[in-house]
Amino acid sequence: QICNQHNAEAPSLQHVFHRMAQTEPNLDHNISWLLLPSYWAKMVVALISFLCFANSYDGDFVFDDSEAIINNKDLRAETPLGDLWHHDFWGSKLSSNTSHKSYRPLTVLTFRINYFFAGGFYPVGFHVINIILHCTISVLMVDVFSILLGGLQFSNKGRRLNLAPKTSLLAALLFAVHPVHTECVAGIVGRADLLCALFFLLSFLGYCKAFRENKEGHNFSTFWVLVSVILGAVAMLCKEQGITVLGLNAVFDALVINKINVLELIQKLLHKDKSLENTGLLRKGLLFRITLLMSGGASILYIRWRIMGTGPPAFTEVDNPASFADSLFVRAINYNYYYSLNAWLLLCPWWLCFDWSMGCIPLIKSVSDCRIIALAALWFCLIGLICQALCSEDSHKRRILTLGLGFLIIPFLPASNLFFRVGFVIAERVIYLPSIGYCILFTYGFSVLSKQAKKKKILAVAVLGILLINVTRCALRSSQWRSEEQLFRSALSVCPLNAKVHYNVGKNLADKGNQSAAIKYYREAVRLNPKYVHAMNNLGNILKERNELQEAEELLSLAVQIQPDFAAAWMNLGIVQNSLRRFEEAEQSYWTAIKHRKKYPDCYYNLGRLYADLNRHVDALNAWRNATVLKPEHSLAWNNMIILLDNTGNLAQAEAVGREALELIPNDHSLMFSLANVLGKSQKYKESEALFLKAIKANPNAASYHGNLAVLYHRWGNLDLAKKHYEVSLKLDPMAPGTKENYNLLRRKLEQLQKKGG
Repeated sequence: QICNQHNAEAPSLQHVFHRMAQTEPNLDHNISWLLLPSYWAKMVVALISFLCFANSYDGDFVFDDSEAIINNKDLRAETPLGDLWHHDFWGSKLSSNTSHKSYRPLTVLTFRINYFFAGGFYPVGFHVINIILHCTISVLMVDVFSILLGGLQFSNKGRRLNLAPKTSLLAALLFAVHPVHTECVAGIVGRADLLCALFFLLSFLGYCKAFRENKEGHNFSTFWVLVSVILGAVAMLCKEQGITVLGLNAVFDALVINKINVLELIQKLLHKDKSLENTGLLRKGLLFRITLLMSGGASILYIRWRIMGTGPPAFTEVDNPASFADSLFVRAINYNYYYSLNAWLLLCPWWLCFDWSMGCIPLIKSVSDCRIIALAALWFCLIGLICQALCSEDSHKRRILTLGLGFLIIPFLPASNLFFRVGFVIAERVIYLPSIGYCILFTYGFSVLSKQAKKKKILAVAVLGILLINVTRCALRSSQWRSEEQLFRSALSVCPLNAKVHYNVGKNLADKGNQSAAIKYYREAVRLNPKYVHAMNNLGNILKERNELQEAEELLSLAVQIQPDFAAAWMNLGIVQNSLRRFEEAEQSYWTAIKHRKKYPDCYYNLGRLYADLNRHVDALNAWRNATVLKPEHSLAWNNMIILLDNTGNLAQAEAVGREALELIPNDHSLMFSLANVLGKSQKYKESEALFLKAIKANPNAASYHGNLAVLYHRWGNLDLAKKHYEVSLKLDPMAPGTKENYNLLRRKLEQLQKKGG
């Protein structure tokens, strides 16, 4: 038997491969399942994985897509490509204190390519690439599972053989249709996990190629080991989890290639047994390959550390409350509870949520909390599986269970809080790679049950039912990811205690103009989390617009008291104080906002409005000029400069500013209108007329545009056209100030001219 080979002289790797197929039990013999040729199996997996998520292809940019894509300057052509290597996933400098240190330049590069070929922010192309990536990964899983479940063997021609076609197909289908993958596929930001998984699998398959017999007769290829390390580095440049593939390659090498019995090895190490060379640990090449993997991994991590800088990512208590708990016991209990919830999402992926933070999962603070049962259940299962993986006399069982646990646990380690604090409680996207281990364990369990069951077809039908349910759940969940409204509302029933869910529902409603409903959700968000400064800020903004200034000021004052460096709240507080005519306090609030956010064009704009109200014209112009320097397309600041200069009689300067603004924003009809007014007063009637007509063409329903053009014609002496545009203006806005009086003056003048002509 294979388990006794450790006591014999180590055979050549080629000999091991050929004997493996003959001596190890085949999982496929135990199950009643469709047997398809490899090509057709991959076609089926690709088709079903496509059907699961196809309805997300025309979805919007949702949730984190706004920050990672729409607001990310690294996607635009004007940003040098070299900046991608110094910025984090969200476009911030890695050296910044506010950076999350998520270094994924290759993922951002694919977003940039998407943006370039689409000619802008059109989400269809982004979604299609995500769907294609998931289909590709699912197809690769057929090969990966055939190795993990059936072993690694090559034909005499060097072609890898699939020794478990049925079970590898089943495992690949389980992976392809798992609903927990919806966030990665339907959410565009999930591209990071998809690309990471793609290169993760390519690295693993590349490592397997290292053991294909070549013409020189070597037992392994150093070239393919190095290729595997490089692909692991590429995977990490897509997302941090990618580096874990090197650890899994080492585990695979020890268990499958060298057939090491882990328990036997541990016993010999503990007893300092001199026969360690017979365990397979010192077989030719193993230590060399492990050294290559470890040195490669260490080099990659060092370079990553140098690029990222020594500072840790900046997270807050609401992102991951357990990590901020003072008690080590509370932290440990809650981390383990999070692990059990992740395991439950793999087993029963029915309750899915885009965000699990902010009170969604209250902390366990006492052993009397009934949720402790979940921890006990998790560790009972894990310890049972580990014991079987170590102690079973069946080497085939040991290998599959160990590989299953390895793929389940090792890729999850970066998200486990064990080595560093992470910025989430639970994130469905991080289970994408660990679900490989779940699929291995599920398939092995199904095979064992089938072997013992008398009616194997009933069991097969049950598994088929699970697959169909998962396909349906994927389709439903991916449709929820198509729009923010559906996504946010779907979370209300899953995480009703999550303040961020209520905040996002409120924000979505506010963006659509439904302020009354938005207020309700913002208030609930603040009730659930009394320190939720962003909810306070947005609620204060709405109340300000509804002229409920007293409550707005209270909320915004509380927000800056909780978070003194919250620049947006300081600015909004300044706007409220300005409306309450407390000008000195407003000015102080604006400058505090600018202190905390140096480049804040909107704040300079509002500061300029304050100075204009106080007749501090020079200060107002300087503030608006600062706004346009920081944001050249700031139309409101340009307009206010033109209007102020116009009102103070500085027509030449107003004209110069207007022309400068139109060079930067040539299609802004409000700037055309303001400059046209200035030119009309300067008696440059022809040029003024041209700008008025261009503005009207861009915005034909603006009553003031027609009214002021009528005034221009009135001054110019073109009375018929003046009459025409006065009438259009009054039709659009019968209450337009001054227009009716001017129109009546024109009519009297026309009547006088008719009398003289008569």
